[in-house]
Amino acid sequence: MKKRLLIILPFLLMANYIFAQSPITGIIKTSNGAPVPNATVFIRGTKISAIADAEGKFSIDSKQDLPFYLRVSSVGYKSQDFQILKLQETPFELVLIESELLDEIVVTSRRRSEVLQDVPIAITVIGGQAAENAGAFNVNRLKELVPSVQLYASNARNTTLNIRGLGSTFGLTNDGIDPGVGFYVDGVYQARPAATSTDFLDIEQIEILRGPQGTLFGKNTTAGAFNITTAKPTQTPSGKVELSFGNYNFMQAKTSVTGGVAKNLAARLSISGTQRDGTIFNTKEERRYSGQNNLGFKGQLYYTPSDKLQVLLSGDVSIQHPAGYPLVIAGVTTTERSAYRQYAKIVSDLGYQQPVVNPSSRTINTNTPWKHDQSIGGISVNVDYKIGNGTLTSTTAWRFWNWNPTNDRDFSELSALTKSQGNSRHDQYSQEIRYAGNIADKVSGVVGVFALAQNLKGLDQTEEVGKDQWRFVQTGNTGAQALYSTPGLLDGYGIRTNSTIKSLSTAVFAQADWEFLKNLHILPGLRYTYDKKDVNYDRVTYGGLQTSNADLLALKAAVYSNQQFNTSVDNNNLSGNVTLSYRPTPKLNAYGTFSTAYKPVGVNVGGLPTTSNGQADLSLAVVKPEYVQHYELGIKTKPVKGAIVNISAFNTDIKDYQTNVQSPQLGVNRGYLSNAEKVNVKGLEVDGTYQLGRFLTLNAAMAYLDGKYVKFTNAPLPLEETGHTELINGVATQVAFKDASGGRLPGISKWNVSGGAEFSNPGNLATTAGRYFIAADASYRSQYSSNPTPSRILNVEGYSLLNARLGFKSDKFSVFVWARNIANKNYYEQLQAAAGNSGLYAGVLGDPRTYGVTLRYSL
Repeated sequence: MKKRLLIILPFLLMANYIFAQSPITGIIKTSNGAPVPNATVFIRGTKISAIADAEGKFSIDSKQDLPFYLRVSSVGYKSQDFQILKLQETPFELVLIESELLDEIVVTSRRRSEVLQDVPIAITVIGGQAAENAGAFNVNRLKELVPSVQLYASNARNTTLNIRGLGSTFGLTNDGIDPGVGFYVDGVYQARPAATSTDFLDIEQIEILRGPQGTLFGKNTTAGAFNITTAKPTQTPSGKVELSFGNYNFMQAKTSVTGGVAKNLAARLSISGTQRDGTIFNTKEERRYSGQNNLGFKGQLYYTPSDKLQVLLSGDVSIQHPAGYPLVIAGVTTTERSAYRQYAKIVSDLGYQQPVVNPSSRTINTNTPWKHDQSIGGISVNVDYKIGNGTLTSTTAWRFWNWNPTNDRDFSELSALTKSQGNSRHDQYSQEIRYAGNIADKVSGVVGVFALAQNLKGLDQTEEVGKDQWRFVQTGNTGAQALYSTPGLLDGYGIRTNSTIKSLSTAVFAQADWEFLKNLHILPGLRYTYDKKDVNYDRVTYGGLQTSNADLLALKAAVYSNQQFNTSVDNNNLSGNVTLSYRPTPKLNAYGTFSTAYKPVGVNVGGLPTTSNGQADLSLAVVKPEYVQHYELGIKTKPVKGAIVNISAFNTDIKDYQTNVQSPQLGVNRGYLSNAEKVNVKGLEVDGTYQLGRFLTLNAAMAYLDGKYVKFTNAPLPLEETGHTELINGVATQVAFKDASGGRLPGISKWNVSGGAEFSNPGNLATTAGRYFIAADASYRSQYSSNPTPSRILNVEGYSLLNARLGFKSDKFSVFVWARNIANKNYYEQLQAAAGNSGLYAGVLGDPRTYGVTLRYSL
């Protein structure tokens, strides 16, 4: 018997080999049965490939033993593997699914996979490839695509990320408050706004949720959330490389490889590097600033031992050493102070000429180097386990942020406010456990718990003045304080601050979706949150003239003084929402929402104003929490095939709005936090998309926003009103605050519009089949205030931006040229008064025209 088997076995093996040599024929179709022309077919693990004809038919010669995999790909479709277990005489029918079908976009914003149009929340979704094609390689550039998003940054730390004008304080960042916009990457909450400055790596999809989201996400969010998902490792080996080159010596390289490393274990490694020369030239140092020098790494291990269990281990780090992001002098205005205290008179007395304001020259002349170095990253473990009709998820994460800056806060060649270095170290630990799925036939939902611990340290944060500062700090109107000119009095005089904020935030949250009548859903949600913050603040003066003269010491103390305080605060909150959703057909989803939310208590760690006796005003150390009431009506529609039109209208009231204000006192040049009694933001949003086959894609969005202080009786004076006096009890008295009730909120444009179009047509580049395309997108923002209190001076004028790209793309290879800010528009993203409020103000310039070429290749 054994001999027979030995004789027969070679014939069986030979037969199998012969069959495997036979040509494999097939036809590639779409999900609706239409042929897919010019698709690429290759045998995985080999170089054997074939191209389908115009009718989707192909024939490929196999030299592989059975079984093996065919990978089929085509531009506009998701690449797919088909396992060939046995040969057949009839052609194989292989079905490809179109990618990014507008009416079939799947989101996970409610912690389960759902079609976007079925979710009764205002959401904008941007695919990772679409973001990259538009040049949006970080969050800052997404604001041009989503009108309701506002992001303003003078550097990574001083970043304001808002949705519908709400979220974080506008201007210089104070570490003592929490952001109101949640920022999540693969389910991990990232607490510091600097996370938005890192380059995207392997982005699969970006979901931008508008409005409070406290009953779905781990951290309470008063304005919305970014929910970013990245590509997971796969068992199928693959890789991609992307290279970009542009003006200002722009170079960007990205690469990603993935594949199986063991049974049920896959890995993915991604690397990104960005380099660009600066766009602002410092004539004093003869060097360029506002460049880019970023390096990012991300590694993942994905373990899938069964259909029920999935474990994802991720680690990432981003290192940024840019040339610094300076502000340029934007202008000088006259204040209500005496002529002796105006900026022009001050610099004249110091022997300088008033600087020429010419932002289009993109030059500065500061004498302190600008530096904004940071490293940010972390490790996370995400476990998904299917139980019953749902999934139990655990997300455990640790993240860090190291920040090392230097700034010249007099924005000039003067040796006035020469140093401002807010060194920071941040660690966060988070744990979220939730269950999401179908609870009953007509009921689904999510329930979870969340905990976030943070340790934020300010390490030797330094502010220092120089030899010219004596002329700026005089409080007399005629120069009577002659002692301020004592040689060396303020030279090298400054403060070093060490502070610690230890915070804990815990929560229990739940939301259900109950179809209590046919097509009519009610979605109640509830959240209980507890927050605690322990603060230690210690500021010590150093330098300047060493003297025992009481008068000179008093003058030095008026500029900077020692400040120490400790405080511990906690609070809890019960908030929630209820939504009614009516979905009579797959083409219509109408909903209405009422929700409450809150932002935790804040603390001031940027220096406090002083009282009349020169001591820190400790009554301002703690900032009250924000409380939100939000109403929204929305409708999601599919009016015709390939089209989507969504409309939402909302009204948001916030009590005790946390705002960043600028003090006229030098010792708090970063500003400090305060509460406005009440603000209101109302608006209307319309967005639509249209897809005509694979040839034409159109998108447009509009947001009308009206944000006002309903009541803000103790607002700081705007720059031009510094020195304002009023008659109080018959005496002319200088005041530092005003009633800003009725004034507009900072950072909010009344009109925000964006739109884009892409047209493509099939064609060949040499022997490669694919599609040629041309695309453009444009955005417009109307004028907005750039100051906590409305100002005639600190307003950013409205501006429009136009971007375009032209190229060729196939399933494996693409190349295109691109240009951003084609009209080379000079515009400010932010304006701010210089410390001391003498009349000088500076601005953050937007990028000039940039252009280049991008090449991509997938393995």
